[in-house]
Amino acid sequence: MTYLYGIKNCDTIKKAKTWLTQQEIAFQFHDYRTDGITAEWLKETEKHLGWELMLNKKGTTFRQLSESQKQDLNQESALSLMLEFPAMIKRPILIHQQHYYCGFKAEQYHEIFSQ
Repeated sequence: MTYLYGIKNCDTIKKAKTWLTQQEIAFQFHDYRTDGITAEWLKETEKHLGWELMLNKKGTTFRQLSESQKQDLNQESALSLMLEFPAMIKRPILIHQQHYYCGFKAEQYHEIFSQ
């Protein structure tokens, strides 16, 4: 099974879902906001992608953090913030054949699913 993680109203998620549907690739979508996330999922995903890649520093949620929160980021604090504010996780996160990918580009997905 292929899993797609994100927030349903995110434009990039919509593009990824459309691409997967057009390619007739079955997937299960998990919405961070409505379905929630666990610390265990975050830790497992971080092992594969790294917290630096997972953390969306361009989003509103991150920009609203205090300067001390932004300056003192490390693995533990970043994961804690992502657990508290799932909108700070870059989207989408795709899990396919036990491999983890972050972001969406049609070319990248074509490569992933043509293997």
